[in-house]
Amino acid sequence: MQNSPENRRAADETHMSTRIAIGLEAVIVAVTDETPRILTVQSTDHALSPPEHGARSSGHTLDALPFGPLDPDADDTLDRVLRGWVRQQTGITLGYVEQLYTFGDPFRDPRQHHGGPRVISVAYLALTRELHPAPRARAAWHDWYAYLPWEDWRNGAPPILDERIAPALERWLAAAPAQQRNRRQERVDIAFGFHGAHWDPERTLERYQILYEAGLVAEAHRQQPHDATPGETPGRSMALDHRRILATGLGRLRGKIKYRPVVFELLPDTFTLSGLQRVVEALSGVRLHKQNFRRLVDQGGLVEGTGEHTFSTGGRPAELYTFRREVLRERPAPGVRLPTGTPRASR
Repeated sequence: MQNSPENRRAADETHMSTRIAIGLEAVIVAVTDETPRILTVQSTDHALSPPEHGARSSGHTLDALPFGPLDPDADDTLDRVLRGWVRQQTGITLGYVEQLYTFGDPFRDPRQHHGGPRVISVAYLALTRELHPAPRARAAWHDWYAYLPWEDWRNGAPPILDERIAPALERWLAAAPAQQRNRRQERVDIAFGFHGAHWDPERTLERYQILYEAGLVAEAHRQQPHDATPGETPGRSMALDHRRILATGLGRLRGKIKYRPVVFELLPDTFTLSGLQRVVEALSGVRLHKQNFRRLVDQGGLVEGTGEHTFSTGGRPAELYTFRREVLRERPAPGVRLPTGTPRASR
């Protein structure tokens, strides 16, 4: 019979195996002293649940993005709930926030292996100036490139590419079945700028995904504990899939600064053109030609002089500028163009 106890039990088991939980994550970015910074909290690598405020875990902890669950019955807007979790975990009130991406791969939360729910996470990108976390908060700011060191090209191609990543990827390619090798080679060359391809600063997620698939980041081995070969693990790891979310946020931000004036969210009300350039360079990961940059900023009508000067640069007095909000009405895409040739990897 359709409503027999056996059928009802089977339906309940099916329902339990496909339970869904919703989480919220925040990629919170600041730029301080020419360094792009990320706000993290401490978390165990066992669940997509927030740490207790001021509590100390007895287990091994890792850096995590501020995160917390959504209660579909009690919570209202996702944006407001996210801001609440960030304030509770770090003591910081967010300003500019935009939705980044939704992550829903199975087993993101390891508890799903043991009957827990599949966790769907809605990630947000937040821009702010660096503020001190609350004294009792287990939160700290870190250099973005400590997690993704292959992304910083401001001093040329990062040594880690030639010294560690390229040789390890060559071994991964050589171990691939013949029918997959050419396709993998193409992906690697396009993502990392090898063999004559150009380095695209926005392909941050593709690069991290390849490193994950090749077993070259620690997160891949935590997800597959039976694999006893640790491989190369460049960069500081994060809890769960938060470094993947971080790579997604960096790619989004690098693309967005070209057509939206989001970079000004990271600056004080008044700033020098050199200060503006250094922030753009920190985010894009490449050095910019000074005169070309200033010409494009001027042509775009993004800033206006205040008539005031600062002596803090250590040289000649530098004029202070402010963001021209009128540009939002004047142009459909008032971003900061990047006047630089695309770098190439040495391979």
